[in-house]
Amino acid sequence: MKRKSITKIQAMRHRGEPIVMLTCYDATFARLLDESDVDMLLVGDSLGMVIQGHEHTLPVTLDEMIYHCRAVARGSRRAHIVGDLPFGSYQASYDDAMRAGIRLMKEGGVQSIKLEGGRRVLKSVRGLTEAGVPVMGHLGLTPQSVHQLGGYKMQGRSADSADLLLEEALALQEAGAYSLVLESVPAPLATRVSQALDIPTIGIGAGAGCDGQVLVLYDLLGLDERFHPSFLKKYRNFSEEVRGAVSSYSEEVRQRVFPGRSHSHQG
Repeated sequence: MKRKSITKIQAMRHRGEPIVMLTCYDATFARLLDESDVDMLLVGDSLGMVIQGHEHTLPVTLDEMIYHCRAVARGSRRAHIVGDLPFGSYQASYDDAMRAGIRLMKEGGVQSIKLEGGRRVLKSVRGLTEAGVPVMGHLGLTPQSVHQLGGYKMQGRSADSADLLLEEALALQEAGAYSLVLESVPAPLATRVSQALDIPTIGIGAGAGCDGQVLVLYDLLGLDERFHPSFLKKYRNFSEEVRGAVSSYSEEVRQRVFPGRSHSHQG
């Protein structure tokens, strides 16, 4: 079984074949998503919220990202794995970005890395690409800038901000980015950007005009009943399933039903 390359991901875009991407943080889910024919696995810094319990992504460290990337890489054989560069690992300087990107790829076992931002990261995107580290860009709502943006708000609503986003998307492509995430931007703008680029766009809360879609796996599975963004479709209610299974187990243990004869090892 051959892992999906960047060339194959880009060919999907040119064939008009939608790209399926999901976040993933561990080996077990990586194996299951591989078996479900997911094209790309994003080891996202969203793990700061869904795994670590933080309010946002900012506390996640590079070492923590490397740890989770390794786990996903061990569980997956087929999907293309993208690792997020976390906040603080690349913003301070070009040298920091180079070191962080190379570490995440070398130690994390990913096939590419993702970083947020437009003009300010162009030099880093160019340098990493030239060093053999493929880069996925990320524009629109960039969660690492949540405080600067004033919260999780849709971006690119005005004509000026829409034009700027398109300019930055084209600049990222020119700098060597092989793909681009568009998060929480108006659907017409996402379509406009997607049509202007030669590289694939992956949307989240950006309408159906992108070349692919990404969701946080835990959101798709309905594991957090408190989270209801307008773009999210919950395909299952696994929070109820988990509670039901654990309640049944607890009840059987307390009634000494489990382990029964069939679950006991007989000598």
